[in-house]
Amino acid sequence: MKNSITLLSLFFSIVVFSQNSTKNQGVEMDSIENQASPFRINLDSIGLVKSSEMLDEEAYWALIDNSIKETTNQEDQEIFLVAAIEKLTPQEMIGFRLRTDKLLFDSYNPELWCAAYIVSGGCTDGGFEYFRCWLISQGKEVFYKVKSKPDTLIDQVVEDKESYEFEGFWYVAMNAFKNTTGQDLYAYIDYDTFVTNDENYPLLNFNWNPDEPETMGKICPVLFEKLWK
Repeated sequence: MKNSITLLSLFFSIVVFSQNSTKNQGVEMDSIENQASPFRINLDSIGLVKSSEMLDEEAYWALIDNSIKETTNQEDQEIFLVAAIEKLTPQEMIGFRLRTDKLLFDSYNPELWCAAYIVSGGCTDGGFEYFRCWLISQGKEVFYKVKSKPDTLIDQVVEDKESYEFEGFWYVAMNAFKNTTGQDLYAYIDYDTFVTNDENYPLLNFNWNPDEPETMGKICPVLFEKLWK
């Protein structure tokens, strides 16, 4: 009888040990899986609401300048910017997008469109949007110089360069926000307050016409003389 009890005790000890080992392995696996999971910000926990606040302009341009210094091509610049924006708070990520929208809004004018048309050999609505994204991606000094005097775009012209557009720049903040929160950035923009966006672009009165090339020459004489064929 005593031997039977001893054997039973040994049996139960083995079972319990086996169960505990399996349980501990499960905890360890869970820990490993959690470490491998991508980091996500819980927006509910920080109480983020819709915003119309732009990122500080100097902070914005500092990010752009760093992306220019650290990369040598457009694809790498886009990757750099997404990674840099991911380090911001959700509020600041939204602010980056809003600052971009404001710069795009402020540069929506026929003279700059004329410069884009000449340098690209044509320029649609979408092309003009992506041209201005490219212009912003060149940094504060270039952006404001060309915005003020579009003909100075000639200083940025590179021989054999085929495109002066940067579509991916338009999405960097949205992609960073999605990567870190799993949410759509647009859902957190207060469009009732923030109205300087593409939905509210003014109607442009064009003072040039590609069917009358000389009119483009009057707007951007240097660009026209050197690039229009």
